[in-house]
Amino acid sequence: MTVEEYIKQMNGDIDVGERTCDTVKCGDVTRECNKVAVTMMGTAETITKAREWGADLLIVHEPVTYDHMDGHEHDDDPVISLKRKLMEDSGMVIYRYHDHAHAGCRELDLITQGECTALGLKGKIEKTQFGASYILTLDKPMTPRKIWERTRDWTWLHHVRAVGSIDKPVTRIAACFGTPGGLRELLAREDVELMMTGEICEWALAEYVRDAAYFGKNKSLLVMTHVGSERGGMVLLQERLSVMFPEVITKYFECDEVYLYDPNDIRHI
Repeated sequence: MTVEEYIKQMNGDIDVGERTCDTVKCGDVTRECNKVAVTMMGTAETITKAREWGADLLIVHEPVTYDHMDGHEHDDDPVISLKRKLMEDSGMVIYRYHDHAHAGCRELDLITQGECTALGLKGKIEKTQFGASYILTLDKPMTPRKIWERTRDWTWLHHVRAVGSIDKPVTRIAACFGTPGGLRELLAREDVELMMTGEICEWALAEYVRDAAYFGKNKSLLVMTHVGSERGGMVLLQERLSVMFPEVITKYFECDEVYLYDPNDIRHI
């Protein structure tokens, strides 16, 4: 099986339209596909580790050159030039799996499935009108503090920010993993008690929740970082690919969080 055939079978019949960021970023798709690496962020470090492992294909969720479509307008940037050289020199095919993961034709996108499964959040999930955002109605009420504790148990997160009425049980959660649109509109809904997301504008959302709690409303917010709020979906992808293609070796590569939170943490220095 070639890499091209592997990607085609992985994507199946999901229609993401012509303008999609799910494209091959580098490499020869006609090469044989024997080892596949999966990661959340295609950082320089994860690309290097996947290459050293011997991957033929590296599947990433987010952009590799800091632009949603991975365009070439800024290829004269010295960091982007170094990144593209690293990618080409790796010999691997690097493919972005984003729109297919969030495909609107699915009842529930892969990322949300992975996050809810990893956190053990069980209940009814409904799609909203805001892209990859969902409303989760829990089978059993849970406090945001308890969910907060669970995020620290499984996502390798160094820091999850919380604000609002975190000790009041909730049943209605806005699951907005990553950075989807419409956060302010969803948060304002009376039936949304907790929002879980990756990145926010603090003055627009965090301060809104802080004041809402002051006024006695059961409203809270968990900000998990972008990697922390979508990693579970890519872990789930790796697990599914290993079942879908048993003849191909697959491995998930952890990209770690982008920020340092402990002054003694010198992993990236």
